[in-house]
Amino acid sequence: MTYYIDELKPGMSESFARTVSERDIEQFGEVSGDTNPMHFDETFAKSTVFNGRIAHGVLSASYISTVFGMKMPGPGTIFLSLVTRFKAPVRIGDTVTATCTVREVIVPKRRVVFDCVCKVKDTVVVEGEATVMAPPRPAA
Repeated sequence: MTYYIDELKPGMSESFARTVSERDIEQFGEVSGDTNPMHFDETFAKSTVFNGRIAHGVLSASYISTVFGMKMPGPGTIFLSLVTRFKAPVRIGDTVTATCTVREVIVPKRRVVFDCVCKVKDTVVVEGEATVMAPPRPAA
């Protein structure tokens, strides 16, 4: 489903959840080029403050993009900006739920500002603010 600019109101929200797998981390590292041993080498990662491997923070943040592109506003959305704060680690097997809530709708420019949060259970792992351009309503 696609939400057009005139259908979006402050307080509306959508979510996307995904359980992070070993394969997700491997593929994200391969695609992004981020092969930091924090994500791939358990021996190295155990020597850090996290005491074990963690998923890429940006992998969790990418689920925000999934909300925008697939749920709300939906297909045709253009992602303009994202300011994030990484709050806690995500590990293999954790289910991350990204929730984006409309804060402001700027109709003339088709801009929508969202408050975004990613959680593992009740723990916030990523929080931020995003701006997107909602897709135009097709001509009648």
